[in-house]
Amino acid sequence: MTQMALVIDLNVCVGCQACVTSCKEWNTSGESGSLADFNPYDADPSGTFFNRVQSFEAGSFPDTEMIHFPKSCLHCEDPPCVPVCPTGASYKRKEDGLVLVDFDRCIGCKYCAWACPYGARELDEARKEMTKCTLCVDRIHDEHLSERDRKPACVLACPTSARLFGDIHDPQSVVSQAIRERGGYQLMPEWGTRPANHYLPRVPTTAAGCGSDGCSCKSAGSTTDEVSEASGSPDSQLESQLERGELHLASIATRI
Repeated sequence: MTQMALVIDLNVCVGCQACVTSCKEWNTSGESGSLADFNPYDADPSGTFFNRVQSFEAGSFPDTEMIHFPKSCLHCEDPPCVPVCPTGASYKRKEDGLVLVDFDRCIGCKYCAWACPYGARELDEARKEMTKCTLCVDRIHDEHLSERDRKPACVLACPTSARLFGDIHDPQSVVSQAIRERGGYQLMPEWGTRPANHYLPRVPTTAAGCGSDGCSCKSAGSTTDEVSEASGSPDSQLESQLERGELHLASIATRI
């Protein structure tokens, strides 16, 4: 069975919130309907978000580093939120493995939110309906879009290409290869939910210089040519990345 999912590279996520804002923009004007915002610019803002980035400092002074941890629905292969729903509003699709919510059936009872061990569901206070990440289901299957653009809004918006999207059950997909080659892991696997989304671990930043043992370029499986390109001019580096299809549209805009 196909299982679409995200693979997030914690080594290159910079916590810029581009994924958060692009997710909000796309979904609040799409099939998910208007997502509530209460006092968004106040000292105590609240609202409905499908995707959030949690940032925290790790280590002891002066050897500290900031870690940015994006979190959304993990589209579990055995989702505990589905069987507890009394109306069948929460369901898992067979064709792509996505866990979705039928808003017409949702009564806002919050059973699914209580069952989710990841805190990935949010009740829209204005609509009194449970909401969550859909992996932009209304976008990834839109045949009017080019193949390159049939990806979640957060993936296209990421300026560092920290978010990968694909079928984790396909051994040749970019996400499967990243999990296999980079030691991708699931969040809290002890719960037995089999999360589809995976994270790529951070690499220690103690080494100095590109190409060293601690360099993220080398740890990501880059070839000698790729490392050489990384040390070249910005224009040549951008051109080579474009040819390999490693940059998304929004990422290109931020580099020109």
